[in-house]
Amino acid sequence: MRLKTLILALMAAVFAAGLSAPAAWADIEVNVNRGDAQPLPIAVPAFGGGQAGADIAGVIAANLQRSGLFRPLDPASFVEKDLNTAVQPRFPDWKQINAQALVNGQVTVQNGQLVVDFRLWDVFAEQQLLGLQFTSSPENWRRVAHKISDQIYERLTGEKGYFDTRVVFVAETGGRGTRTKRLAIMDQDGANPSYLTDGSYIVMTPRFSSTSQELTYMALRPEGSAIYLFNLETGRRESLGDFKGMVFAPRFSPDGGKVAFSVERGGNSDIFVMDLRSHSTARLTADPSIDTSPSFSPDGSKIVFNSDRGGNPQLYVMGADGSNPRRISFGQGRYTTPVWSPTGEFIAFTKQTGGQFHIGVMKPDGSDERILTSSYLDEGPTWAPNGRVLMFSRETSGGASKLWSVDVTGRILQPVPYPGGGSDPAWSPLLN
Repeated sequence: MRLKTLILALMAAVFAAGLSAPAAWADIEVNVNRGDAQPLPIAVPAFGGGQAGADIAGVIAANLQRSGLFRPLDPASFVEKDLNTAVQPRFPDWKQINAQALVNGQVTVQNGQLVVDFRLWDVFAEQQLLGLQFTSSPENWRRVAHKISDQIYERLTGEKGYFDTRVVFVAETGGRGTRTKRLAIMDQDGANPSYLTDGSYIVMTPRFSSTSQELTYMALRPEGSAIYLFNLETGRRESLGDFKGMVFAPRFSPDGGKVAFSVERGGNSDIFVMDLRSHSTARLTADPSIDTSPSFSPDGSKIVFNSDRGGNPQLYVMGADGSNPRRISFGQGRYTTPVWSPTGEFIAFTKQTGGQFHIGVMKPDGSDERILTSSYLDEGPTWAPNGRVLMFSRETSGGASKLWSVDVTGRILQPVPYPGGGSDPAWSPLLN
C-alpha cells in the first residue's frame, strides 16, 4: 500500500495564531546511546475528533512505548481535559504529573480527506517543539499515526524514526512435520498482516529492495529451488532465472540494481551476484567450502558473508567484486546470517554456542562483539532503517517460531505483536 497522497506541511497557521515557534533544539533530549537511560515521561492524550483521534493517539503512544525510550503516562492522571491545538496547554497541569513532553492533536475530515494537526510541547520549557499537519485518505489513519511517531522520535532523539515501515516475513502455521510457510507482510507493529503466497510451497529469506516496493525471496518447490522478485505495487512475480543447483539466500544491493545469492552444487556453495538490468551473473567466491548469506554494506562496496572455510561457520568480509576476503569473527561457536546495519556501524549475526542461539552485533572489523539475546533458538536478525532496533525469530523447545525485537543495547527485548508464527523477518526502509 503506497501512500502517494500523504502530505506533510509545516503549520504556518500555528505561528499566525500566536503560538510559540519551534525551538532551535529541544531542551529535552533522549539519549539513544545509553543502555541504562530512563524512558522519557510523555503525555499523549486522545486527539480531538472522536474515535479517529483516540485511535491515532493510541498508535502513537504504543509506538513510543515500544521504542523503550519513552514512557507514555496513564491518561487517568491527566488534569487538563480540554486541549485545543489553537492554544497553549496549561503547562502547570502537565508539570504536576511530571510529563516532560506533551503531544496533542485534532482530527477532521475535509472534502473526504483526513486532516490531522498535532503539536509536540516541551512542558517544563513551556515551548512548542513541532506543529505539523498531515492530510491523507481516511483508511490511511494508521500510517498518519506512524508518520507523527517518526516526527516525535526524530525531534526528541535527533535520529530518524522507524515507525512508518513494513516487515516482510515467513508466516508459519502447523506442526513441525506439516508446517506451512507463506510469504507475508505487515506494519512494523504487527498490524495489517497480509499474505503474498498461498502456502502451496515453502518460502524463505525474503528481503526488501531499497525502494520498499520490491521483494526478493527463495521458493522451495518439489521440482527445485528458485529466487523470485516480487513487485508489491503490481503483484508481478519474476524468476531470477534457472540455475544448475540449489539457489538460496538472495540479498539486494543498496541501489537495488543487483541481487547476491548462493548456489549449492555437490555439497559446496558459493556466492554469485546478478545485475538486474543485464541479467549477467558473476561468481564472487570459489572456495571448496560453504559460502552463503551475503549482505552488502550500505555503500555497496563490501559484502559480509558466512563460510566454513576455516573449519566452522564464521563471518568474512570481501569486496563487492569478491576481492580480498578476510575473516572478522574469531569467537567460540558458529556465526551465521550476517546483516550489515543501515548506518554501516555494525554487523548483526546469529551465533550458536553453549547449547544456545544468540543474536549479536560486532563492528565491521570484528571488534566490539556484543551478545544481545540468548534462547533455545534465536536467529535471522534484520535491522530497522535507523539501525537502532533488530527484529528476529525466536523458537522455544517444542513451540512455534515467533517474531521478537531487541534494541542495539540489548535492554529493550520484546515480542512483536503479530499473533501467528513467523520467521525470517526483513525490515523495509522508511516508506515514502
